[in-house]
Amino acid sequence: MKTTVIGLGLIGGSMAIDLRKAGVATSLTGVERSDVHANRALELGLVDQIQTEGNLADADLILVSIPVNAVNALLPGLLDTIGKDTVIIDVGSTKTAICKSVRNHPRRSNFVAAHPIAGTENSGPDAAFAGLFTNKTNIICERELSSENALSVALKVFDALGMRTIFMDPEEHDRHVAYVSHLSHVSSFLLGQTVLDIEKDEKNIFNLAGSGFASTVRLAKSSPQMWAPIFEQNAEYLSQALLEYIMHLQRFHYHLMKHDTRELQRIMNGANDIRRILDGIELKQKGNTSK
Repeated sequence: MKTTVIGLGLIGGSMAIDLRKAGVATSLTGVERSDVHANRALELGLVDQIQTEGNLADADLILVSIPVNAVNALLPGLLDTIGKDTVIIDVGSTKTAICKSVRNHPRRSNFVAAHPIAGTENSGPDAAFAGLFTNKTNIICERELSSENALSVALKVFDALGMRTIFMDPEEHDRHVAYVSHLSHVSSFLLGQTVLDIEKDEKNIFNLAGSGFASTVRLAKSSPQMWAPIFEQNAEYLSQALLEYIMHLQRFHYHLMKHDTRELQRIMNGANDIRRILDGIELKQKGNTSK
């Protein structure tokens, strides 16, 4: 398929690498507003050429991997200009607002709303690598509004990336990712900010920070330009998640001030149950790899 990738960062670049390797993308064109990123993507061989957003009618497949607020602005006009059989797939981390932006578009059936759940804290073309999506979960929303051809192309793409695809409503998707993805990013950003505010001497951070701190605050290195629009678009569900998180923090703080070691231990024992879920995920991923 003649494939165009709009946004040549970690996600778009990594998709380009694996789709070329799998033979799904016979040619790869990039669309990138940053000249620096565009030139670097060419140097790395992520794409074969760079072109503008206004000349995409001959593409068989368009992957949209840009900040979610930019997807909202771009998508309706993009659907206006594509070829009649062109399939557009977005890979944004929120889905409700994006789906609403094109729900009544006459060519809505050419579009597949997806969210491949994979990533790192790094960004830009140099962050892209092969195998990022292997054994990860992909979510497709509003499958009933995508044509049979568009859905078939999307499943072919995500199968080639080594992903397992499930289906959700956009609102259900946004509610769940608020807890299991967006909240962890907010926590990491603000933990990083808290430590920077308190530990004015950077030597103390360098000397005392162990692996626990590094792993917990790793997500704070993520791109604010990408995450701020995600938080804004999912504000309703993220706000609910934050209120519940704050409630747990306040409860922990209360028992800490009461020197109630037994209750602190009870809270942490309850939280330890997450190990069962995470170990199950790891075992499932290992099982998929061995097949």
